[in-house]
Amino acid sequence: MAQVPSPASASPDPSLLAAPVTLTGNWGASAEAAAQVVARMREACLSGIPLRSDSQPRSLLVDNRSASGATSPPAQPPAEQPSVHLHADRPQMAWIVVTAGERDWSRLSYQFGHELGHVFCNSWQAFAKPQLPSQWVEEALVEAFSIRGLGLLADGWERKAPFAGQEPFAGKIRQYRDNLVAKYGKRAAELGAQDDLAAFFRTHRKALDSDLGVAPKTAGAVSGFLAELERDSSLVADLGALNRWPERSAVPVERYLDQWEASCSEVGTSGLLPGRIRGLLKLG
Repeated sequence: MAQVPSPASASPDPSLLAAPVTLTGNWGASAEAAAQVVARMREACLSGIPLRSDSQPRSLLVDNRSASGATSPPAQPPAEQPSVHLHADRPQMAWIVVTAGERDWSRLSYQFGHELGHVFCNSWQAFAKPQLPSQWVEEALVEAFSIRGLGLLADGWERKAPFAGQEPFAGKIRQYRDNLVAKYGKRAAELGAQDDLAAFFRTHRKALDSDLGVAPKTAGAVSGFLAELERDSSLVADLGALNRWPERSAVPVERYLDQWEASCSEVGTSGLLPGRIRGLLKLG
């Protein structure tokens, strides 16, 4: 097992940025290097973001279950796809599953960033099962969260790579991110979400209400949400207030946004992001 280096600013209080991270699974000979990449991506995603949730994990496990096979800690094994494995045996640990090939740093960073986004949104404990009809909002947001993180990761990598002489690899990370941006931009255009997210929502609400992952319709919202996170990084903190109410996403989106705004007030974040989404969807 490899340990992720602790941030220099690590706090003694539970924090998603400071929590110790252990890597397990199928990393081949690259476990120590992977630990450096995971540390960089976590820092890119969360550095400078107030982490106000009252249910942050005390530790994280990043388990690589790539196609070549892996072994996991004793417990029911997670599905072999990127996910947050919801488990009860170590209730203070968030368990992130990735499926990255050896030294596939762009894919690892992207997958880890998406699942870290779910953890940030308080979707990591045993009871945090995705629920309809509003799960699509979280899915689109954490995809945007990861894409934003990739851009920041590339910037930091270009200044100083985690491996000697590897600064040019920042271009590969940027290209990976650009491909994602292009994919979601194309999907938004196909669904009519590029210029009018509200019209897209009205047209496709029934399908969105049935989406549990970044499914075909949910993908249409990613570009719009990404634009908000990149326009104002202070909005990212509001993700830490998601899903702190008993019903979680098992309420209509109007109620989901109401609950989210109330939760932001409780934990001390701005609450501007749910308001922006309400405005984009023209929900009043």
